[in-house]
Amino acid sequence: MRSTATAAPLLGPSVLWLAVFYLIPLVLLLVQSFWTYDPINVVTDQSFTLGRYSDIGADPVYRDVLWKTVKLAALVTITDIALAFPLAAYIAYRVKRKSLGLLLVIIPLWSSYLVRAYAWRTILGHDGVLNSFLIWAHVLSHPSDAFLFSNTAMYITFTHVWLPFMVLPLYTALEKIPPALLEASRDLGADGPRTFAHVVLPLVLPGIIAGSIATFSLTMGDYITPSLLGGPDSNLIGNLIFSQFGETLNWPLGSALSMLVLAVLACFLILAGRTGALEAM
Repeated sequence: MRSTATAAPLLGPSVLWLAVFYLIPLVLLLVQSFWTYDPINVVTDQSFTLGRYSDIGADPVYRDVLWKTVKLAALVTITDIALAFPLAAYIAYRVKRKSLGLLLVIIPLWSSYLVRAYAWRTILGHDGVLNSFLIWAHVLSHPSDAFLFSNTAMYITFTHVWLPFMVLPLYTALEKIPPALLEASRDLGADGPRTFAHVVLPLVLPGIIAGSIATFSLTMGDYITPSLLGGPDSNLIGNLIFSQFGETLNWPLGSALSMLVLAVLACFLILAGRTGALEAM
C-alpha cells in the first residue's frame, strides 16, 4: 500500500499525458469510424453505423493496399533484422569504444526524416549516384529511371531509415548476455552455429521483438516515403488514410482505415506475445 502511494505521484503525470494525448484521441477515432460522411453537403452524420467498415470490405482496393503494406512492412522488418544483427554484435563484442559505435548508429536520427528520404531520392534519381556508378561500371549505357518512384525505392528507404530502431534494442539484448554462458557453451563442445541457435538467439529474442515492433509499425503508418519515392501505384495504407483526412475530408472512412491498421498491429503484438518475448522485455 505504501509503495502504491509513493508511486502514484510519480506515475500520475505520465498516465495523465498518456490518457490525454493517446487514449482519448484513440477513443475519438474509434467513435468517429462509426459515423457517416455526406460528400455532397460536406456534412458528417454522427448516427451509429457500420457502413464505413462495409465499404472497406466491399472495395478490393483497400484490401489490396493493406496487404501490400503488410508485405512491405514485413520485408523491411526481416531485412533490418538481418542487417542489424551483425552490426549490433560487432559493436557489442568487437568495438572497444562502444559509445562511439552507438553514436554512429544514432547520428542519422539527428537529421530530419525528410532529409534522409530526399537523400535516397537523389541517390536513386536519373542523374543520381547509383546511375552514375552503374554507367561507370559499364553495367548501364545510359541512366535508368527504374530505381526511383517504385516499390524498390520505398523498400530501400524504409530499410535504411528504420535500421537504428532495430540496432539499438538488439545491442541492448546482446550486451545482457553473460560471457560465461558463451564460454560454457564452447566448453560443452557446441560450435558457433549451435551456440547461436540455442544460447544467443533465445536471449536476444526480446530485442528482436522490440525492434520488429518499432520497424513494422513505423512502416505501416508511413505516408511520406511513398509520396516522395513511390510511383503512381505505390500508395500504402498510410497514404489512403492521409487522403481521407486531408483531401476528401471523409474523416469517418479515414478513422475506419486507421482502426484497420491498429487491428493489424494488435495482431502482430499478440503473435509476439505468444512467443513470450514481451514478458522478457
